[in-house]
Amino acid sequence: MFKALKSKNFKLFFYGQSVSVIGTWMQKTAVSWMVYSITGSVFLLGLATFLSMIPSLFLAPLAGSIIGRYDRHRAMIVLQSLAMLQAGTLALLIYLKIYNINFILALSLIQGIINAFDMTCRQTMMIDIVNDKEDLPNAVALNSTLNNFARIAGPALAGIILHTYGEDICFIGNFISYVPVLISLFMMKITPHIKAENKLKMLDDLIEGLDYVKKETEMARMLLMLMCSSMFVISFNTLMPVFAKDIFSGNAETFSWFESAAGIGSVLAAVYIANLKSSGNMNKLMISASLLMGFSIIILAISSNLTVALICMTLSGIGMMGQTSSINIYIQTQSAVNMRSRSISYYMMAYQGMIPVGSLIIGYVSHSLGVRATVAIQGIICIISVIVYVYYKKHKSSEDLETCPVEYRNSKF
Repeated sequence: MFKALKSKNFKLFFYGQSVSVIGTWMQKTAVSWMVYSITGSVFLLGLATFLSMIPSLFLAPLAGSIIGRYDRHRAMIVLQSLAMLQAGTLALLIYLKIYNINFILALSLIQGIINAFDMTCRQTMMIDIVNDKEDLPNAVALNSTLNNFARIAGPALAGIILHTYGEDICFIGNFISYVPVLISLFMMKITPHIKAENKLKMLDDLIEGLDYVKKETEMARMLLMLMCSSMFVISFNTLMPVFAKDIFSGNAETFSWFESAAGIGSVLAAVYIANLKSSGNMNKLMISASLLMGFSIIILAISSNLTVALICMTLSGIGMMGQTSSINIYIQTQSAVNMRSRSISYYMMAYQGMIPVGSLIIGYVSHSLGVRATVAIQGIICIISVIVYVYYKKHKSSEDLETCPVEYRNSKF
């Protein structure tokens, strides 16, 4: 499971990030709870998530073009430094008791802009910090395991801190958590990435990247599946403060249980993926995980028992992790070398970029239909999207079989 840690650079990256991502989830949990507690508005809760993620929709392809041409190691140092500055500013505001929702939303937008470049850079950099390229799928899975372990520890720790000490400690903790990751980045020894000879041509790069993804039909189908899931399904997490506070009459600690339950499921899925011996059959894994996510969300929506709801959150975490990681690994391993950064940028656009759009949609829909009905519809959409994906995949396979010469059919299919 830990074979990618044989690479010293990846080991430094892994240990540095292990502290930083816990701080990130502490801040994410604290922001969600604070915004809803201050305003009592589901719309503003969705807006905070929207602003922190929407830049990925517009900037991810640009990030892929830029990062593919310049030194990814230096870019990570700059981006992590900017993220630390943003976290420090937010921590200072909360420490001074400046609970201005406009400032909080503005800093969420700044965080989103930084993350649009940081996430693409981080994913693309994997191939630079793993010595044996066969360990790349394992590195991706371990990175996902780390992020989802933090999804357990961060909200759980945030729940305790919010309840005992107050939200300012969460934000200060996130600011300090950037120190280890910056130290680990400076300790890495990476061969400088050779700059492209041609100047950046954004439009040409975007068109070339889009044409490549369209020609890779399996990749295109997976990205469309992820886009649908991110816009209409995964955003159900935005409503978890409402489930915790209103439906189950809980507090900040109850909310942290929901986040941690999803994190436990995500870690279980990530550990399973990290132990896979090959990166084959990622589409089958994606289908199974998507179905699990859809059914668990439907049961969550109709549940009146907190224990059942938390079990459903765990199952949804398994499904969501399985879906996103299988697509990520497929793109990382199947993309052409010169197109990897742009392929990953489209992955980030379909994943991170569409979630905020979905957050706004469900924030609006839940006002009209209610929170439970909205989440139930999201689960149904997830299942329908799987059915459509499988139908078109089989339809395409049938067309390929019909157009293939008879003498090659048995050998090729």
